[in-house]
Amino acid sequence: QVQLVESGGGLVQAGGSLRLSCAASGSIFSINVMAWYRQAPGNQRELVAAITSGGSTNYADSVEGRFTISRDNAKNTVYLQMNSLKPEDTAVYYCNAEIDSFSGYYSGTYHHTPPTVYWGQGTQVTVSS
Repeated sequence: QVQLVESGGGLVQAGGSLRLSCAASGSIFSINVMAWYRQAPGNQRELVAAITSGGSTNYADSVEGRFTISRDNAKNTVYLQMNSLKPEDTAVYYCNAEIDSFSGYYSGTYHHTPPTVYWGQGTQVTVSS
């Protein structure tokens, strides 16, 4: 079983910074794309930033230049550094990862399941004006 556990949310004034972390644990063979989404009340969940296993990144236009996504593959962890925060960044932030899990060792090699998308439990980020 695979779990994603987020940390780092909280309350901050406009212009401030926060750093979110998300650690994946469990029977992990490999992690492909890791990403952060957010959902504000009354809005749909939206992609904030994503990063591939090779380090290629993609950002929503609304956070480009203010947020930075990074990952530590050895720790199975993804980070989101959020600077110059605005009240409109207020939302629940969710970690997302596409993960291949171990399925067994036979015929002299490790085998894994097809990629499965996992979600964290969410962490609240509130930016006051």
